[in-house]
Formats: sequence, structure tokens, C-alpha cells
Amino acid sequence: MCLNVLSVCTTLLAFFLQAQCLDNGLARTPALGYNTWNAYGGDINEDLIRATADLLISSGLKKAGYHYLVIDDAWSNLQRDDKGRLESNSDRFPSGMKALADYVHSKGLKFGMYSDAGSHTCLGYPGSRYHEEEDAQTFADWGVDFLKYDNCWAPASDWVIDRYSAMHAALNKTGRPILYSMCDWGVGDPWLWAPKIANSWRTTGDISPNWESMLRCLDNTIGLSEFAKPGAWNDPDMLEVGNPGLTEQEQRANFAIWAILKSPLIVGTDLRRLSRAARNILTAEEVVAVNQDKLGVAGDLIWKRGPTEVYAGPLEDGSRAVVLFNRHTSGTQYPLSNITVQWQDLGFEDELDATVRDLFARKDLGTFSGSWTGIVGLHDVRMVKISPIKTAPRYKDWRPWLQHSALHAAERMKRQLSGLQLEGLPGRPTKMARYEEIQEVVGDTQVS
Repeated sequence: MCLNVLSVCTTLLAFFLQAQCLDNGLARTPALGYNTWNAYGGDINEDLIRATADLLISSGLKKAGYHYLVIDDAWSNLQRDDKGRLESNSDRFPSGMKALADYVHSKGLKFGMYSDAGSHTCLGYPGSRYHEEEDAQTFADWGVDFLKYDNCWAPASDWVIDRYSAMHAALNKTGRPILYSMCDWGVGDPWLWAPKIANSWRTTGDISPNWESMLRCLDNTIGLSEFAKPGAWNDPDMLEVGNPGLTEQEQRANFAIWAILKSPLIVGTDLRRLSRAARNILTAEEVVAVNQDKLGVAGDLIWKRGPTEVYAGPLEDGSRAVVLFNRHTSGTQYPLSNITVQWQDLGFEDELDATVRDLFARKDLGTFSGSWTGIVGLHDVRMVKISPIKTAPRYKDWRPWLQHSALHAAERMKRQLSGLQLEGLPGRPTKMARYEEIQEVVGDTQVS
């Protein structure tokens, strides 16, 4: 056992010493944007992408900061061309990716694409394993600004760090700044090594538009805030705001907690049917501002009692962003809960006077000393900013993982005992809807 641990540590140390650190200057705050997967799966085409670019503007999302438009799986032909290069699907993207990128750029947006660290993507299209340099250069030539890099169809014998660092090196070699978003499902504890090579890394399997899935993605991210920093962020997967399956309260909880965790905020809903409630959540200016705060420190869980929780993080001006979260089972006879945040849990003195502002309501709630109590509905949140009347430079130095390390350790143990539950076939969560359809193309021998 000791020898195995020593071997792993030695391998990791060698990797860190040899790896060239990511230096693309991107994601100094978490990425804001849109991805096609949660709304459309593989049913995408260039007309839809152009319409989505237009809707990002008309909906107010671009103005709120959502600048990346990312095409997910199923954009390519099922085979590479005769020179081994990726090419866009000739039926659904007849104008080609360069023309589509030019259109997206003309709207003041940034263009993102998808590939996979295995031999094939999750839907069976060509992956980038052993083609990293040529694919990275293709993306750069097309004007790509963002790469989501998935984890399907890779043999178990592959060392996940090797596959993801290969694409990191290839992207750096192009000389084009391309935000590198690792969709590795949390495999191999990426928070320990991904900050060296990527702008974000998935902490968990795929999210689905239901309450249990959202909680799973959240719980697998608790206690990881210390690994995030400007240019490198934990990613509990895309937002489900706007999608059927979550109530308005649950959508608000999804958005607020992802914002305070400093997750990338990637919208994944059909913008043609975006409700006013969902649009108001996604464009809540003061909530987005927490996510984009220049201090670049991720918030985390700081208090838990049964199904009620408090999350908090420091902001550049010395204040605290705080989320009170009510996880009580729906249908209870008590639909509201009082949740209190104590100043001492925020690194403040008990006698400190501080103002409290409701960030969704954009409303000042008054001045309080020692604590503040909010009323929170089932599966809902209250998100506030707590600002000391008299600020001090030391207030910016508070970190949730230093003060609340014991709580995070307990949550990590619970997560390890429960295990990471991935849906679908082993190693390929939720993305195998076309499995039978692609068998004749890729063959069973490609499955790890």
C-alpha cells in the first residue's frame, strides 16, 4: 500500500516538474456563456447556432456578460478527411466552421467548440486522442476561442493526466488564446493537477435537470474552493436554469450556488423558449457580479445543520457573499425555514456592524451586528452581500477553507463513502442516447 502511494506521488511530482503551466491569460474570472448540449444534445446545425447567437443578444444575456457560444458534440463528420483532419458535418454545417465562427465573432461573441480526449466523442464522432496537435491547430485556424474537452471512449489503461496535458500542450503550441475547459467528470481528482493545465475542470459527472442531480453535482464540489484561482476554476457542470424539471426556486438555487462557488456559468437551455423568470435569474446583475468579483476567491460551505446550509466567500471590497440554502424535502408541512449566518463564521468580529443587501431583490435589508437571519423557502436560497460599516484590509484575507477545514473534511468523507454515481454505461455518463446507432460505425472494440 505504501509503495503504491509513493509511486503515485512520484508520478504526480514528475508531471508537475515537467508540465508547462497554462499561460493563455484567459478566465481570470469564471467563463460566462452558452452551450448547446443540455438543450439540444446532438441535434444541432448552423442555422440553430446563428439563431442562438442572435438570441444571446436580444435576450440580454450578452449584455449580462455571457460571451462564449459553445457548440457541443455532433458537429463533425463521422470520419476524418483523407489528410486525417476533422471537418464539419457537411449536411448540418455546410458553410463550415470558419464561416460560423466569423458570424459569431461579428456579433461581439466568442466561439467555442467541443472535442474528446478519447478516440471518439460521446456520440461516436472522431475524438482527438493521438490527434491533439492537428486538431488544436484546426481549431485555431477556424477562430475557436473555447474548447470543451470530454472524456468518453478512452481505454482504462490511459492515464487521464497524460491525455488532458497532451491537448493543453497542443493548444499552447498554436499560439492562439483558447480557453481550455476540461470535461473530465472529476476523474483522477483533477483539482490537484488541472490548475497547471486548464482554465476549468469538471468536479463531477453530468448534470441533469432534476433536483437530485443538482445536489449530487453540488456535493461533489463542496470543499474544493481552495484549488480555484483566477484562470483556473472548479466546474460542477452547466446550469439547468430554464429547463423543464426544476422549479423556479430550484433554478434560483442552482444559479446562486454555482455563482458563489465561482463555477463557470454556462447556460444550457432553449433560448427560443426562455421564460421571463429564467431570464431574470440568469441576468441578476448583482449575483453575476459575485461570480465575476476580481478577488477571484471561490466560496464554499461554511455551516450545515441537517438540510439547511450556508455558503460564503470573500469579495474584493472586504465584504462577504452569502447564500442561505434550504434543502428540506418538498411537501413538508413547514414550507419556510429560518437560516442564520453568524459573523464569526465569516471571519468578522461578533460586535461588527454590517449592512445586508439582498442580491436577487437588489434591496438593502438594514444594518445588523453579530448575525443575520433570513427566511428561505423549500429548495430555495437567499443570496446576500454582507458589508462591514468599517472595513479593514484583513477582511479580504479570509478564506472559507482555512476556517472551516473540519466541515469540508467531513463532507469529503461522506462523498467518498457514497461514491461517485454516474448514469449510463460505465465511464460514459448520460451521453449514450445514440449508442446503438453508432455501433456499426465505431465498433465494440472502441469501448474501454
